[in-house]
Amino acid sequence: MENFLENNKGLSTTDVHQKQVQGLQNNYDDNVAKSTKDIFKDNLLTLFNFLNVMIAVCLIFVGAFSNLAFILIILINVVIGIYQEIHARNMVAKLSIVSREQATVIRDGQEQVIDATELVLGDLVKLNAGEQIQSDMRVLFGRAEANESLLTGESDLIEKEEGADLLSGSFLSSGQVYAEVIHVGKDNYATKIAEEAKVHKPINSELVNSIRKVSKFTSYIIIPLGLILLAEGLFIRGDSPKVAVVASAAALLGMLPKGLVLLISIALATAVTKLAKKRILVQDMYAVETLAHVDMICLDKTGTITEGKMKVAEATILSPEHEVEVEAILGSYLHESTDNNITMQAIREAYEESTNYQAIDDLAFSSERKWGAIKFEGLGTVILGAPERLVSEDKLPEQVKRGQEEGFRVLMLALTQAEVMESETLSEVVPLMVFEIDDPIRQNADETLAYLKSEGVAIKVISGDNPVTVSNIARRAGLEGYENYLDMSGLETESEVRAAVANYTVFGRVSPKQKQILVNELQSLGHTVAMTGDGVNDVLALREADCSIAMAEGDSATRQIANLVLLDSDFTTLPDVLFEGRRVVNNVTKVASVFFIKTIYSFILSIICMISALAFPFVPIQITLLDLAIEGYPAFFLSFESDKRQVHGKFLPTVLKNALPNALLVIMNIVAVYGLAKVMNFSQLESTTLMYYLLIGVSLLAVIKACLPLNPLRVFLIVTTVVGIYVAAMLFHKILFIGLLTAKTLPIFIALMIITIILRLIITASLKKQQVKK
Repeated sequence: MENFLENNKGLSTTDVHQKQVQGLQNNYDDNVAKSTKDIFKDNLLTLFNFLNVMIAVCLIFVGAFSNLAFILIILINVVIGIYQEIHARNMVAKLSIVSREQATVIRDGQEQVIDATELVLGDLVKLNAGEQIQSDMRVLFGRAEANESLLTGESDLIEKEEGADLLSGSFLSSGQVYAEVIHVGKDNYATKIAEEAKVHKPINSELVNSIRKVSKFTSYIIIPLGLILLAEGLFIRGDSPKVAVVASAAALLGMLPKGLVLLISIALATAVTKLAKKRILVQDMYAVETLAHVDMICLDKTGTITEGKMKVAEATILSPEHEVEVEAILGSYLHESTDNNITMQAIREAYEESTNYQAIDDLAFSSERKWGAIKFEGLGTVILGAPERLVSEDKLPEQVKRGQEEGFRVLMLALTQAEVMESETLSEVVPLMVFEIDDPIRQNADETLAYLKSEGVAIKVISGDNPVTVSNIARRAGLEGYENYLDMSGLETESEVRAAVANYTVFGRVSPKQKQILVNELQSLGHTVAMTGDGVNDVLALREADCSIAMAEGDSATRQIANLVLLDSDFTTLPDVLFEGRRVVNNVTKVASVFFIKTIYSFILSIICMISALAFPFVPIQITLLDLAIEGYPAFFLSFESDKRQVHGKFLPTVLKNALPNALLVIMNIVAVYGLAKVMNFSQLESTTLMYYLLIGVSLLAVIKACLPLNPLRVFLIVTTVVGIYVAAMLFHKILFIGLLTAKTLPIFIALMIITIILRLIITASLKKQQVKK
């Protein structure tokens, strides 16, 4: 080492400065999280918002300020979306555990400790066991074991000697090396993978997509229809500009389900808050809904099914009479060893170090040899490694065979008097102790997998690790089909990877690209896929999945792009997310028909008004009261109810079918009032008042239906909604541009409501018969 350092002084201060000027520094910002600008853009620049704002501009232009209350709903919805996304992004940023790592460099012949972002191309870096590699490097001197599991998913250690490359994102488990920085910033291996995932996925939400479909349909007709209604008001009916604009705006506003958009945001934001209390961070609140539809979950092995933390499950001293001596030997080995792989960490946690024996020489653990050794004065050479590499098969203790059959990682402590340091070959080995080391299955993992299966969610295990090991862990976790495993390293073409999806449950030795292909193929087969992961090797697949779930203990880039982050890295909390998603979808579906009644009748009434040149019977402030009191109030409280049922059917067809009867009943009543007005000589105020009260009545029938079956909360909501809306209509009738029911109009209101209720009961009974026949 001394000779190496004499001949390698590292970069000079001048060299470093020149590299920095040339931009060859390791300070590239590889944050793949959504920027604040993108968050504002996604929440503000939507077609739905545009249509509402254009209507608001028209109302402002004619001074109809009292009809602008609907804008408050739009603003609240935007604020909720922006706040939730920024809050989640900032929470993930705080989780970063590697962003401020330091590095030991040789510059001007002297060791210096600098921030890893200050590394430059060509720097000479000293790396010890346990240190993370912050930039791609090439080994110039020394030998070490690297753990590249976060990059490749492969848990086996990789031996690194002179000329070998060290990849950023991996870390040394044992040994010490001096290495030269060969890539910095965006040229690093880990950064390149993360960059592939940097483009943000569009929102994958059936609820949001349904609103977009309605908005898109409305956008095709809202402008021409609005212009026609406005022209009719100005040139045919002779209305003032203010009256014509207000009437046209009411027709168009009714087609946009503003309250439903707000309800969806509130319901999802509530789910996000509830999940946060269970240590689940939701970065994309629409992912809660997506997971409710998931029917396929792809799990990683390490850190997902297992805890990712090795523990000594059992240790057997092969010579009980020498127990004290053996533990002293082990303690001395642990004290002198520089190895820091996960199995050594497990043994260190179980046993204390000691200084009973003095080390003379050492040989670091090698994944190729599968053992390491330390020579002690007056004792001999102590060896720790894979049993089958230390002794012949016929001499393997029974404990070794039993542990391997159970799926444990088995190590043996042994002693030899032979010289092994130079030749690295073993002879005359005496076994002293056997360790059965386990990566424990997460508590309740078997119950979680069984529950997911019972709920119609299939499981695939996709890992970079040995397929036999992964299969065995899946068996212990109670996964059905664990015996159907495949080593993906033998598949070379994309078609081979895709063909394997249907035939296997467990996939081992999977490359990052193959993970992505597997997820994509599952989606092409019609599955809604969720993917869990914790390493850079999972990033591509996480981006591909419909719902991506990262472990907090995993890589920073993985956390940044995931929809959900499990702060305790515990996948057994997934049912909680599933329940919240189902609650949101089922509850919103149940009440959404109340919102779409207005959309349907506004569209039909607008067509009737266009054909007949009649003015739209309502004004925006009247529509806003319905949004708040009939749509918003009961729906808000109903959205909090628990509902764990599986989600069935498509959202938009279901709610439109449920809303259509009530919308037609509204049309029927309005047409009836138009006819009666001519016969009974109603004034314009009397006609409008009667129409509005009937509109409230039909809408209340939809609320009552959404509250079935009844419970104390729902009874309370029905009573308070019915009383509240009519009291509000009477108290604020001047603001609403209506009057009060009189002796002339009250009997007609009662008669038409009785007819409406009877017709609604007949329609409901007919629909039930059709469902029974199906």
